[in-house]
Amino acid sequence: MALITLTQAHLAFGHVALLDNADFSLENGERVAIIGRNGAGKSSLLKILAGMEKPDDGELQVQGGIQRFYVPQEPAFTPGATVFETVSEGLAEVKSLRERFERHDPADDLDAVQTRLEALDGWNWERRVEETLHRLVLDPAGVVQNLSGGMKKRVALARALVANPEVLLLDEPTNHLDLDAIDWLAGLLREFRGALVLITHDRAFLDMVSTRILELDRGQLRSYPGNFTQFQAAKARELEAEALANARFDKLLAQEEVWIRKGVEARRTRSVARVQRLHQLRNERAARRDVQGNVRLEIDRGAAGGKLVAELDGVTKGYGGRTLVKDFSTTILRGDKIGLVGPNGVGKTTLLKMILGQLQPDSGTLRTGTNLQVAYFDQMREVLNPEATLADTISPGSEWIEIGNSRKHVMSYLGDFLFAPARANSPVKSLSGGERNRLLLARLFARPANVLVLDEPTNDLDIETLELLEELLADYNGTVFLVSHDRRFVDNVVTSIIAWEGETQAGFWREYEGGIEDWLVQRERTRTAQAKAAAQAAKAEAAVPPPPSAAPAAAPAAPKPRTKLSYKEQRELDELPARIEALEQEQATLAALIGGSELYTQGAARITEVTTRHGAIDEELLALMERWEALSSR
Repeated sequence: MALITLTQAHLAFGHVALLDNADFSLENGERVAIIGRNGAGKSSLLKILAGMEKPDDGELQVQGGIQRFYVPQEPAFTPGATVFETVSEGLAEVKSLRERFERHDPADDLDAVQTRLEALDGWNWERRVEETLHRLVLDPAGVVQNLSGGMKKRVALARALVANPEVLLLDEPTNHLDLDAIDWLAGLLREFRGALVLITHDRAFLDMVSTRILELDRGQLRSYPGNFTQFQAAKARELEAEALANARFDKLLAQEEVWIRKGVEARRTRSVARVQRLHQLRNERAARRDVQGNVRLEIDRGAAGGKLVAELDGVTKGYGGRTLVKDFSTTILRGDKIGLVGPNGVGKTTLLKMILGQLQPDSGTLRTGTNLQVAYFDQMREVLNPEATLADTISPGSEWIEIGNSRKHVMSYLGDFLFAPARANSPVKSLSGGERNRLLLARLFARPANVLVLDEPTNDLDIETLELLEELLADYNGTVFLVSHDRRFVDNVVTSIIAWEGETQAGFWREYEGGIEDWLVQRERTRTAQAKAAAQAAKAEAAVPPPPSAAPAAAPAAPKPRTKLSYKEQRELDELPARIEALEQEQATLAALIGGSELYTQGAARITEVTTRHGAIDEELLALMERWEALSSR
């Protein structure tokens, strides 16, 4: 039996039908991802499934006794509350029942309270909270309002998971999470034993988590088994078939229009049924909701800058005794598309400001290019005035905007970003999260720039807009700095990655060619080589025998025969300690190179040469030590 069933649901916002006779059912153990355009009604559907809103028409059936827990995009927290207090809010019913039982109020049916407590396993709710906090690596004494956005997301998830609901509903759970946290969340949700419904536009995360894709498209719900990659293949086939069907329909309608406009003789003899059929076709054509158009993205590339954007040589920067960037070197040229990757709070913004010349390093040298025109995309949308209209946000005080050598009316420009002319004078505060991101992109692209800085541009954007933004950035001939935890988006845009690897050395950053997947492969190779080098060095050190000591005098009764060394063998034996020491020094030097950052700026051939030689030394050392032992024993 389905946990939740939605039947013939209707929901409209103004004249737009968000749900049009929609059906949906959720089975236990499913992980369903809802996708669709911004403004299509995904969040409204999730709230209906959570029981927080009701459809205009239709029926929602929930299996008796199941618990649903909804986590919004921006969770609300009690001001000043600790992590423990906040997470325990997920057990509000359990806490209330135990308090009632412990008060021994005669007005309460204590038997019923006790039965319900036992059913909810509520006698040890504190232990459940502590176990959940330990699992999610949260400090119970921390104050929630002082935490980062990513840690607040963890607290909200802990508050939901501690309740152990049968149905977990998540709206954009990956927002504000870094790459490691997203991987951690994917593993957590795969282990979740209940049913899951979530909204996300992170395509890599969809592939990791979902077992079914639910697309909300023009008021209709369409279900596709499998992950996002499987959905893409099925959707492409569907859209092709829909286009062919619409073309046939339009051709038939055109033929009927020609027939009804024939001369008087034809009109006298025309069939009443055929006229009725034409009217029906016209009505169907008017009612047909075609696929929503795509955002049209253009960008003013600004004046041409110099070839050099920035050159950093051994720069170091820290604050309050904490090193954020240490001894980092790189050269960035016009047209480079750089992704900055690392956990929240490790110094990505600090490094970026140094690259752009807005912040001077504590040590090292920094040289920036000439005529840099920088445009920013701010993930917090702080540049948007919530009281301003859409038109004023794009072009204050003018009805026209200049993009490169072309001039465009602000209404037409807003239409390129799927904003209807009627909404041009609406305030920014009336927009959804995805619509605000679209407006921010429109504002960004209307400014002349040869350097784009995009800080989490993918939050709340629908998948189609993400793909179009990828195409625009790929064709953009300026320089792009991208801070994003959407690995699919990063992989499709950047030419190289500057990654934080400060787990063992504070402020350590390293540059890699390619995207996130390439970085992960190269990082794993580096770590494997370093581990192997350390093991080989330890093995070599342990294998070196102590200096030879004088042999004890042989017992007179049993003298041990010795073979005298030849002149050549004696000379070889005398030279062996120096040769072994030289090889050990060479191996230590190569191990330091492999463990540092300089080697990885010298090209693949040099990296291969160093790692191959490092591995070969171990075999040479072993052979020399065996030879030394054999000669010494004689």
